[in-house]
Amino acid sequence: MKTLSLALALLLLCMSGCTSLDKKIAVVEPFVAQQYLGKWYEIGRLDHSFERGLTHVTAEYRQQADSIKVINRGFNPKTLAWQSADGVAYFTDGHDVGRLRVSFFWPFYGAYQIHQLIPAKPANGAPYQVSLVLGPNVDYMWILARTPQITAETKQALVEQAAALGVNTNDIIWVDQSSPMAP
Repeated sequence: MKTLSLALALLLLCMSGCTSLDKKIAVVEPFVAQQYLGKWYEIGRLDHSFERGLTHVTAEYRQQADSIKVINRGFNPKTLAWQSADGVAYFTDGHDVGRLRVSFFWPFYGAYQIHQLIPAKPANGAPYQVSLVLGPNVDYMWILARTPQITAETKQALVEQAAALGVNTNDIIWVDQSSPMAP
């Protein structure tokens, strides 16, 4: 009975938050979710088992009533198959702050901290174009863009920002987005 009570307590704790931050970083404020929605191409990332070996990785964000639906896809060249994962994201510090908690496997959540955004030119409400995102610590990092490629200057600036945050930039995997893949 004691074990069951402990398990229920842990489950309730995870349901109510379970998004610990080992390293809270400065995030985008004000953040405009409407300008973040849509399709993003993964330009670079740190290695993790859930994306290991995937190419042509994209993330799509869609507004839901009180959350954001997340659809991640990537191509596995070893199996010649597409893989996808659907998740949900909730704002943690208000809808105008670029810090969310994301779950691909309820009730477990991971932090999603949007550190840098590069707007379209002219910005005037147009979608953001490039993003530097960290997870709960510097072991999780993504560089995302609206296009499959970014300029060398933009890439270098984001790598420098990631390094300043403590990311080991030597470990960044540059994602193959070269030739378009059929869905």
